[in-house]
Amino acid sequence: MPSGGILSRTETLSWLPSRLLGRLFLFAAVLIIDSLLIAVVHQSKAGWGPYVQSVRFGSLGFDLVVKFGFLSLAAFLTVGYSRLKALHERIPFNVALFAGHLACIFAAGLAETSVRRGLGGVPGTIAALVLSRAVSLVGVALLALACLPPRSWVTAIRATGSSWVFALLAGGCAAVLIYPLQSLWHAAGKSGSVLQVLTFQSVLATLRVFASGIVIDPATFTLGTARFSVTIEQACSGLEGLGLVLAFTTAWLIYFRKESRFPQALLLVPCALACVWLLNVARIAALILIGSAGAPEVAMVGFHSVAGWMAFMAVAIAFSVATQKLSWVRRAPSIGPQGGGDCGLAGRTEGPALAESPVRETGESAATGAYLVPFLAILAASFVSKAASGYFEWLYPLRFVAAALALWFFRAELRKLNWRFGWMAPLAGTAVFLVWIASSWWAKEPQASSLGAALAAQTPPARLAWIAFRVAAAAITVPIAEELAFRGYLARRIINREFDGVSFRNLTALSTAVSSAVFGLLHGQHWMEGILAGVAYAAVLKWRGRFGDAVVAHATSNLLLAAWVLWRGDWAQW
Repeated sequence: MPSGGILSRTETLSWLPSRLLGRLFLFAAVLIIDSLLIAVVHQSKAGWGPYVQSVRFGSLGFDLVVKFGFLSLAAFLTVGYSRLKALHERIPFNVALFAGHLACIFAAGLAETSVRRGLGGVPGTIAALVLSRAVSLVGVALLALACLPPRSWVTAIRATGSSWVFALLAGGCAAVLIYPLQSLWHAAGKSGSVLQVLTFQSVLATLRVFASGIVIDPATFTLGTARFSVTIEQACSGLEGLGLVLAFTTAWLIYFRKESRFPQALLLVPCALACVWLLNVARIAALILIGSAGAPEVAMVGFHSVAGWMAFMAVAIAFSVATQKLSWVRRAPSIGPQGGGDCGLAGRTEGPALAESPVRETGESAATGAYLVPFLAILAASFVSKAASGYFEWLYPLRFVAAALALWFFRAELRKLNWRFGWMAPLAGTAVFLVWIASSWWAKEPQASSLGAALAAQTPPARLAWIAFRVAAAAITVPIAEELAFRGYLARRIINREFDGVSFRNLTALSTAVSSAVFGLLHGQHWMEGILAGVAYAAVLKWRGRFGDAVVAHATSNLLLAAWVLWRGDWAQW
């Protein structure tokens, strides 16, 4: 079998782990991400479609199979770690099979959406559920073969002896016991979980430091003041934040495993989990204090929905900085005649000058800030504006100002990009716009939204100013900042750590898929349209290799969407 194609494909994906143990961890990590994506759709507030016992039973059985698979894989990696680590054969990654895996996950998401909406009545719900499960299993098989060919799976089983038997037994026992353990967990602390009771008591102790006259009802987990009180549900006990932080820290340590010391780096994980839980306690206490101060709408609508994400981002940033800056966690950089290591620096400097050039400890490009800070500025400004708002985000212009200042600060670096564009850019942007509003176009009337009523309640000057800033952000700062972050940085960073040396023409199918998926997920209920938009912007960028094409395509989509919202009053699109 000719190996030329496989070798070239492997070189293109040289940033991926190439040995057997690393591929097994990659397989596990992608499975976790897939499960989270499907869970987001499955657990939507819209609820399931028509309830039938067979659907519930089928879902329970499939969940049991999923838990068995995850737990068995975890046990196999734990028991066979030392023997698997000794296998140094480099393994090619099959991009075609991985693309098939992504297609299956996308199809499973569509099927789960059909189940959630109850399309087609009871028969349609059952058919969609069966399709979702079947396609998911096919996707798992394709992912397994993309990461490791069959002979490598056989090698892993043989190298670990009877570990696979122990892994299957452990996974089966754990999967069977997980449901009674969950029942015991929820039975503890009377009507709530252990974590819920602990959160309730911690918030109560925090409130007593800052306020007097605390009103509590332990039976319903309600506490607050005479003016404002909240009920701490199980979902508010910090479990979601703990899960997000655990997923982030695990993915971070896997990605930067070569730059981190183990097991020292693992000590940062429980520290991060403790921090996010304490911040959740502080969030609930602050929410009660804000509501008691006379701003219940801000507390429940703005602060409540944003503070949790602010806490997660703070912990994630602190964790990433700690792994890069703490000497007992970070490996010392190797300095030699090719100081850039695998970052692609070799061959770009000449002679003795290389030995005199400084070596960046992190290995990241100096241009990273210019590509990420504008988008992070928008995120930070959105957190502040939402946290200080009720049903109407009156501080939205802060997003435009923050992004504009960041872009101005990095103007020297951004001038290096090719900002020219051609006719394909607005054409692609128009196509994205049409896809985006396709469902609204066929609707008899716009989806209900409180934004229109909130704007109508403003004075004419305030209303015009707010709309002007909203349109300016949509057409100028947001397209530039998001294209810099997702197409300029992420899509190229996946290919090479020195991303600014990668031509836009060299974007790969994998880097486009990953960056577009992340881009789409940030668009909430429009995640499917967001993924397609990301692919379109990446395609027009790769076609000519000009950054201006992607920005103009993105700006065209946003500008047309703004015109649609203002013309039709479809405020839900904003």
